[in-house]
Amino acid sequence: MLHRTLNRGMVVPQRERPARVAHGGQGNQRVSDRKLEVDRVSKRYGDTVALSGMTFEVQAGEIFGFVGSNGAGKTTTMRIMLGVLAADAGEVRWDGSAVTLETRSRIGYMPEERGLYPRMRVGEQLEYLARLHGLSRADAERATRDWTQRLGVDHRIGDEVQKLSLGNQQRVQLAAALVHDPEILVLDEPFSGLDPVAVDVMSAVLKEKCAQGVPVIFSSHQLELVERLSDRVGIVRAGSMVATGTVPELRRGGTEELVVDAPGAAEGWADNLPGVTVAGREGSRTVLALGEQADDQAVLHAALATGPVLEFARRLPSLADLFRHVVSTEEPIPATTAAATATAGTVRTGDAA
Repeated sequence: MLHRTLNRGMVVPQRERPARVAHGGQGNQRVSDRKLEVDRVSKRYGDTVALSGMTFEVQAGEIFGFVGSNGAGKTTTMRIMLGVLAADAGEVRWDGSAVTLETRSRIGYMPEERGLYPRMRVGEQLEYLARLHGLSRADAERATRDWTQRLGVDHRIGDEVQKLSLGNQQRVQLAAALVHDPEILVLDEPFSGLDPVAVDVMSAVLKEKCAQGVPVIFSSHQLELVERLSDRVGIVRAGSMVATGTVPELRRGGTEELVVDAPGAAEGWADNLPGVTVAGREGSRTVLALGEQADDQAVLHAALATGPVLEFARRLPSLADLFRHVVSTEEPIPATTAAATATAGTVRTGDAA
């Protein structure tokens, strides 16, 4: 997490911050037209391809949910953003210019593996990190006090990090990412190990930073939370971005399902219906995936032939359903999803380096 060494006696020059100018608008106000761009970034370890043409962008004032299976390339992408790793090809840009060491000093980063000093006291550590990013001593003390209060760990400010619970360590880790008032937030699994109250606190903080014009990118395996919190979502598979868009856009690109609750129906009652695939069972409910040749009236007729039908409803797949489909197959992205990606402003997805 640290990009340069700060000796305890070293005087760190205060950093001048560019003014943030608000724009009008509804919902999350855009305070800048700036954006964070990951453009055809590739990374290889010997014969292993970690990233292949990773491409997406996050607008200022936007929360971007970054999802994929373990090993898909999310953490590698984030580390390249921070300069912890060097890309073999491609570029990361902020506000139209390549990210530099000076730019990275304005990024708030929360690693999946906690990057805190376990034997260092909470307050001392946060002040140290704030000073490392260029804040004056007084500003560092003020920011430490404000963020520990906001995140509910101010009563532990004099304790060593190793004496905190895992949840409180996670709150301190978030404070470390926020204490220098970053222009960009990059958070790797920030909700891991948090109780519901802490999840609500962290979610509120991310929305607040977003409203101030900070682009927020976070990864998480908690897809229900990603669906609820994100303005847009990117799904990663095998080192490439394979789908991006708002949750409604992505869901519209998936296969529509039909839920039929026919308590008297025997297993296999829908197996021979044209264009219909049984996607699963939920108690007495059968979930059917409808292809282009499917006729919902024929499905209803077949269901009624088994007895009473208590429910007969179409539904779009959830983000979790879509995620499972995308990461477990090599099928191309549906045209509707690709169109949603273009509408959402992503320049390219899954380009080769």
